[in-house]
Amino acid sequence: MALDSWVNESLYSAWGQRFRVKREIARAKSPFQDIAIFESESHGQVLMLDGVVQITERDEFVYQEMLVHVPLVAHGRAERVLIIGAGDGGVLRRVLEHSGVRRAVMVEIDAEVIRLSRQFMPGIGGAAWDDPRAEVIVGDGIAYVADARDGEFDVVIVDSTDPIGVGEVLFTDAFYGHAARVLSPRGVIVNQCGVPFMQAEELTETSRRRAKSFAHVTAYVAAVPTYVGGFMTLGWAAKDVSLARLPVAEIERRAAAAGILGRTRYWSPAVHAAAFQLPPYIAELLPS
Repeated sequence: MALDSWVNESLYSAWGQRFRVKREIARAKSPFQDIAIFESESHGQVLMLDGVVQITERDEFVYQEMLVHVPLVAHGRAERVLIIGAGDGGVLRRVLEHSGVRRAVMVEIDAEVIRLSRQFMPGIGGAAWDDPRAEVIVGDGIAYVADARDGEFDVVIVDSTDPIGVGEVLFTDAFYGHAARVLSPRGVIVNQCGVPFMQAEELTETSRRRAKSFAHVTAYVAAVPTYVGGFMTLGWAAKDVSLARLPVAEIERRAAAAGILGRTRYWSPAVHAAAFQLPPYIAELLPS
């Protein structure tokens, strides 16, 4: 990429965004996808997979904090966490901020994403890569969940691309069935479900699939600037209906016990509670 060039995101065919590029940092084609990291003028370093923005240095905290802190704080006693995808290390880092977590397993299918993120975006994962509680596996998350023991994890976090290409198998009936089996009795699974203003069918379809295996299925929202189209939805499936209905005071108590209160830039107890109050145009996409 030449200085002063532009990169266009290719997620939607009729609408998108572009970034002015200061310099290209890394580009690779793995067995699974095209990977590019560049320094933008407006958002710092940007990671793209197959032409779609995954994270930017400037706003990654919004997505990462909401994907991690909501389920872990809601659970309240999560000690064993499984992360599928999230090869940049940001989810792993936030999981390990919780003092009660004893084991965090991250299964990422693409070793190149891990390698390039660690080398060129070290601030995203930080010290999490070397934390003794972390187990980083290069492998197939579907196979890992299928082989895991019953009740082995308290929370499962899926940080994948949209349900096309390499990410498609993470949105199937079989996957959610295994996820329910490997979760403990109060277990929760969350995963990104796209921007419903542009990807309504993604939230509807994945919610329908999750409802076959979990007692409570809903979604919560986060406003991530670089995920264009309004609110992003994070799909929620839990065995305990009460976990998505905690009052702010209880959320604050659990966050303080976990050691994250006052350490976040987007997540807060009030934001946590409010995130489950969905605008009608999103709520109507969920199973009744």
